[in-house]
Amino acid sequence: MSSEEWPKRKLRTLCKKIGSGATPRGGKETYLSEGPFTLIRSQNVLDFYFSYEGLAYISEKQAHDLDNVEIERNDVLINITGDSVARVCQVPDQVIPARVNQHVSIIRPNDSLLIPKFLKYFLLNPIFKNYMLGLASVGGTRNALTKAMIEDFEIPLPPLETQRRIAEILSALDEKIELNRQTNATLEAMAQAIFDEWFVRFNFPGDDGERVESELGPIPRGWRVGKLGEVCDITMGQSPPGESYNEMGVGLPFFQGRADFTFRFPQKRVFTTDPKRYAYKFDSLVSVRAPVGDMNIAAEDCCIGRGLAAVMEKNGNQSFTYYFLRSLTTKFKSFEDNGTVFGSINRKDFEGMDCIIPPISEIINFEELSRSIDDLIYERERESATLAKIRDALLPKLMNGEIEV
Repeated sequence: MSSEEWPKRKLRTLCKKIGSGATPRGGKETYLSEGPFTLIRSQNVLDFYFSYEGLAYISEKQAHDLDNVEIERNDVLINITGDSVARVCQVPDQVIPARVNQHVSIIRPNDSLLIPKFLKYFLLNPIFKNYMLGLASVGGTRNALTKAMIEDFEIPLPPLETQRRIAEILSALDEKIELNRQTNATLEAMAQAIFDEWFVRFNFPGDDGERVESELGPIPRGWRVGKLGEVCDITMGQSPPGESYNEMGVGLPFFQGRADFTFRFPQKRVFTTDPKRYAYKFDSLVSVRAPVGDMNIAAEDCCIGRGLAAVMEKNGNQSFTYYFLRSLTTKFKSFEDNGTVFGSINRKDFEGMDCIIPPISEIINFEELSRSIDDLIYERERESATLAKIRDALLPKLMNGEIEV
């Protein structure tokens, strides 16, 4: 049955709740590093999946003040303001109990009429996604979706069993992608633990225990304190002209910004013969605008937009570069409050960051050990990128009723 034959209804008639939250009194200074309740912000809501990066926690009292935006299992989340407007995912059980801030809206379908997962995928259908982005760009100076706009969304209603089947097909792909992501996170944590043991706590093979004083405290003899720019080459990104962007898989792979860090293989493309900035295969990518210091790896040569930097150790030790930069997360995050509008780090400050520089022999020893771990990560990333392409090809066909389920 074509989607044209499915009845359509306003989203307001299909939901138990549509509404956004608020920032607790006192703002982010009052957030906890851990606590009884999570506070979901726009940075946690990425297309198709929930990001745990920068997840905030709040007290029981703060959560009580936000009881009207309590999260329930299977809620669909949509970003409603700013550059991340119209990003959609579902809340994972692991973050409940939770609340949302004012940049995120909760959509809670009546599941006797509308399956939450089906709604999520409908909103992520490129045709409807573009519709939402068009709505959000009308009017004010900042992209925004209002509650009234969301309530007026017209949703096609195939039979519940059809909704379920569509959601199951697409979810099977996303669940494998998520499993790969979790496995890779474990592998990365293993490699980072080895790095920290060798280069942060200085318990490296062959260590004789001899230490010398430095500006950053005692360090092994033969090591030194220097600037990041002495160890790494840094390329700051610059976005190509907007008319060069395309969604048809043509042109250069393109990381437009930190929000594209779903995979190491970028999904976006730019069609241009004059890319402003390149990142090369296995370069480390760092976000240089808020949130500063989020990281990824380019799994292939690509173009990087403003807001990103590509970094490589000067001798081409790719694995060392990534884990070295991850060990500097606290220093990157110190730039979060810089600037008049949002946190950022410029090239001069990036290159001028103080760091402890080991001998090249120790860098190579780590590179040889960690590369086998990185190879396993790379293969799972490649598989996930392929699965995402299959999902993205199936999604509009399923939503249009072109594929019968």
